Amino acid sequence: MRKLIEYDHLSIDGRMSGDGFWAAQMAIPTNDEHLAYQRRLLEPAVGLVLGRETYEGFAATWPSMTGGIADTINSLPKHVASTTLTETTWNAEVLAGDAVDAVARLKESGDGTLVKYGNGPFSRALVEAGLLDELHLSISPFVAGAGESLLAGIGTTALDLMGVTDLGNGAVVLAYTPRR
Repeated sequence: MRKLIEYDHLSIDGRMSGDGFWAAQMAIPTNDEHLAYQRRLLEPAVGLVLGRETYEGFAATWPSMTGGIADTINSLPKHVASTTLTETTWNAEVLAGDAVDAVARLKESGDGTLVKYGNGPFSRALVEAGLLDELHLSISPFVAGAGESLLAGIGTTALDLMGVTDLGNGAVVLAYTPRR
């Protein structure tokens, strides 16, 4: 069975969006430690799972990049949750039917790891369905002050800490597994 790992960027106050969030996030320099973490995350990956908005943002930027992580991300199959997309590019397919059920089928269809980038209602639905195997939260050194919270509205869900990684740029990644 495949493992599903989600990777998200959050501010210290647990926000993932809002006025100024991405400008502040983009001001955090990417360094060798951050790139090494992403390489380790993507090494066992057999595909990416993305919501529509993340897919559209990634598809607008990643295909023009080359080398290292870009080559890996560009080559992996993308599985996109959307009720509005009718066609895709960039080695992607829209998940057929209910996206949560489709991810469950993807997990059962082989070995390896599926890496999910992006956040929002799709992330919450995957957590609530018990499909997420690991949650990697990259906490950046700024307070957003406003914006959406990653798992707002979800019921109490216990997690176990797998590890903490200092990225050397003020950010840390907290990796968790849901307690089952």
